[in-house]
Amino acid sequence: MRQSPSIIPTHRLDRDSYLVLQDFSSGPAWSETDENRTDYRTLINDLISGQYDHPVRVVCFNPWEGWSRDASEDVAEELEQRVAEGHEVTEPVREFIERFTGRPIGVQLLLPLREF
Repeated sequence: MRQSPSIIPTHRLDRDSYLVLQDFSSGPAWSETDENRTDYRTLINDLISGQYDHPVRVVCFNPWEGWSRDASEDVAEELEQRVAEGHEVTEPVREFIERFTGRPIGVQLLLPLREF
């Protein structure tokens, strides 16, 4: 079978894109996102700044290379690191982080006092 050329410029396909599945009041749906805002760095910044109300899952895909994968755990670990650096996140994003890392966020462990 002969494949016809794409009408979309190659440079727009040969990149990793990230989309967020959100839990809306009517049920889960993929968030509509401008193509220029689907890169990893923008996704992380948008999650930190509260652009997504109730993130459920993050999917990454690259149309040119022909793959897709669930990136939720990777994103949660990056967000966990940002929180450790002092960034604040919304409660739903905190829940997302905890769900995919399996660790509570913002709980400080008390060290035993040592007597000198």
